Amino acid sequence: MSLMSFIQEAGEKLLGGSPATAAPAAAAPAPADVAQLNAAAAAAITKYVASQNLSARNLAIAYDGASKTVTVSGVAPDQATREKIVLCCGNVHSVAKVDDRMTVAQSAAASNFYEVQSGDSLSKIAKAEYGDANAYMKIFEANKPMLSDPNKIYPGQKLRIPAKS
Repeated sequence: MSLMSFIQEAGEKLLGGSPATAAPAAAAPAPADVAQLNAAAAAAITKYVASQNLSARNLAIAYDGASKTVTVSGVAPDQATREKIVLCCGNVHSVAKVDDRMTVAQSAAASNFYEVQSGDSLSKIAKAEYGDANAYMKIFEANKPMLSDPNKIYPGQKLRIPAKS
């Protein structure tokens, strides 16, 4: 169980109607509306995780708009799937933290994580992490299906960095 921080202004824009994006002059939503908005955000994130062909037994995703925290639980088939689900939940606009309460059916060493900076490329990250810019495909493959193109990363995005082999 861990709490992972993300840059809330970066990521997939799934939560367009959340209170966090409402105009400052708007009145605060009623408690029932907040619960509905949080449930709608959790459903959008759950749908996004499923669209990446990632699943876990008893997967449950909740969103708290007040703290901008996603809580995810369930049993992932392996460590890589667990990490990808957590990254899918966190690399969403308006999410600042992910409370990872997942377990894995088949344990393995955890990956390192890297936050993309302005000017980064997968080659540059591979050079820093592995000493070989040509190892960028290892990082790309470790982050599929969230990454569909090795040239499309953005500042603030978190990536899995598999161990050197």
